[in-house]
Amino acid sequence: MNKVEKEFLDYLSGIKRYSPNTVDSYRRDIDKFFVFIDGEGVLFDDVDEKIIRNWLSVELYNGVSKRSCQRRMSALRGMYKFLVDNNYTAKNPFLRVSAPKKPVRYPKALTVEEVEKLFLENAKRPDDIKVRDQAIIELLYASGLRASELVNLKTRDIDFRRRIVRIIGKGNKERLVPFTQTCAVAMDAYQKNLRPLLLLKKSKMSTRPSMSFFLNAKGENLTVRGLEFILKEIQGKTGIYLGLHPHELRHSFATHFLEKGMDLRTIQELLGHESLNTTQVYTHVTTKSMQKQYESAFPRTKKNKKPE
Repeated sequence: MNKVEKEFLDYLSGIKRYSPNTVDSYRRDIDKFFVFIDGEGVLFDDVDEKIIRNWLSVELYNGVSKRSCQRRMSALRGMYKFLVDNNYTAKNPFLRVSAPKKPVRYPKALTVEEVEKLFLENAKRPDDIKVRDQAIIELLYASGLRASELVNLKTRDIDFRRRIVRIIGKGNKERLVPFTQTCAVAMDAYQKNLRPLLLLKKSKMSTRPSMSFFLNAKGENLTVRGLEFILKEIQGKTGIYLGLHPHELRHSFATHFLEKGMDLRTIQELLGHESLNTTQVYTHVTTKSMQKQYESAFPRTKKNKKPE
């Protein structure tokens, strides 16, 4: 890692308050580009549009997806803006090169029936850790939190009386998100009956009590990777295989609210989206669902219908 890259990554973590996972993603994307220009014998401040287009061509030829190319272009565009702002280079060549267009991929959402069945079957589990898992899936669905937001949730950020969680989201932006009564019951059961027992398992080397609300089986702070593993385990323990992922429950939260008539601006606030354009993808999901229902219900759309 060179000096300017380190300064940019420190800027992302220290000033922009990006999560460690996001900063690491930026680092890997930038490193891949620097390896390429090193091989071409080009210095970072001599990069031009031709070099960038050659790099994109090589990436696509090597099987890198258009989506990944767009992400890398975004990271590098941001880094070169930082370089220009700090007088490391005179121009940002990434502003004049378009990334390859990625195919539109709409978020997958569970049906209301699938969510209800998931909650019901998980509550039937005989193991003790189900109490924590129930609180996790209830909160992910009831509040539409990102995985990173859930694992970083502190006990002090939860107001059980008003049923609101205080979330520090992307860009260190704060928002208040409500949760349901059934979610409150599940979270309260976990906090009173299981969380104290998990804290007792924490390593004796650590004297400071954990402020994180959700803990792993060892009593330590939960991680995003650990959360993904928990959801995978829930499927195996319940026999309900839905390709369960934190983002899937977040997408379901937004889609179901939109189907019930909630306005996009409110959903945007709840999800913590900076741009309304990001939230508008859910309109395509609900429109697609509406079209399917229309096709299955409208008589004249049925093929090979025999005359009476």
